[in-house]
Amino acid sequence: MKLRQTGLVLAATLTTFAACPAGAQSPDTLNLINAHCQQCHEIKGVADFGNVGPSLVDLKARYADRKDVVAIVTDETKRNELTVMPPFGRNHILSQQEIETIVDYLYKQ
Repeated sequence: MKLRQTGLVLAATLTTFAACPAGAQSPDTLNLINAHCQQCHEIKGVADFGNVGPSLVDLKARYADRKDVVAIVTDETKRNELTVMPPFGRNHILSQQEIETIVDYLYKQ
């Protein structure tokens, strides 16, 4: 199972940026989305996505306060201890700036 998960992350990282709108975001932002979000979530403008987690399309309509989304990405286990989402901030998988960048991207979609 571990090998399969690693392959999914690698495949997501290698996804081309052609699936995203041209010039929409910097390559660094798209790398973050491809490496950490699209394997589990539907994201507007991303062709290959997973369905383990909820869709992130129109996220702003569901979470008016972006601080809620930052908290979820940082450590969803505080809200839902049974989540399969990694605590990206708590485990230092992503920096606070990277989390902010991802949330900014999702709110602009």
